[in-house]
Amino acid sequence: MKFGVVVFPGSNCDQDAVDALELMDQEVVKLWHKDHDLQGCDFIILPGGFSYGDYLRTGAVARFSPIMNEVIAHANRGGYLMGICNGFQILAEARLVPGVLLQNSSQKYVCKNIYLKPESTDALLTAELTKPAYKIPIAHGDGRYFADADTLKALNDNNQVLFRYCDATGAVTEEANPNGSLENIAGVTNKSKNVFGMMPHPERAADPALGNINGRLILEQILKAVLV
Repeated sequence: MKFGVVVFPGSNCDQDAVDALELMDQEVVKLWHKDHDLQGCDFIILPGGFSYGDYLRTGAVARFSPIMNEVIAHANRGGYLMGICNGFQILAEARLVPGVLLQNSSQKYVCKNIYLKPESTDALLTAELTKPAYKIPIAHGDGRYFADADTLKALNDNNQVLFRYCDATGAVTEEANPNGSLENIAGVTNKSKNVFGMMPHPERAADPALGNINGRLILEQILKAVLV
């Protein structure tokens, strides 16, 4: 499988994503935001950072980058696509996943380790995750997931919630919610379940040298993708 990591002006987690994939012995290339070619990549990743300085809204400018035309077409063909943190915000702006990401309820930037509970039992990213909770870093100021009542019902009915914030035991509590996200939602997938968005950074917990490989356990799930 060949991975492409899109680089926008302001991306700061692109190399982290590349390093994590290379640790898993995967072929990976960087794709510049002005490009019009996905270079034959099977799986596209939109990394974290502050694309275009987060002007207007987070992800709002990046959504109109030239390469996003190809990324959107790739996703619409059923190709796999994952957005992490700012990448999740870009996916939401492009309407590739439901909902929006708002300013944290604390109105503060939050950078710390949190715990995630896998939810969806049939999405590629979570279906075979067996631990009750995964310790993963977050680093964001606009990570509060919100959707209207109808969208939220559809997400739950269609098994599209990927992760919820939880405590170390896997209990989903208000105290475990770091940003005020609706129903502790930390990640969602589209209806076709080939596009994944999550606020926490699994690529920052993928190297044994960092003392935590919970993120690698999550990223390894994408290696099970059946190419279309």
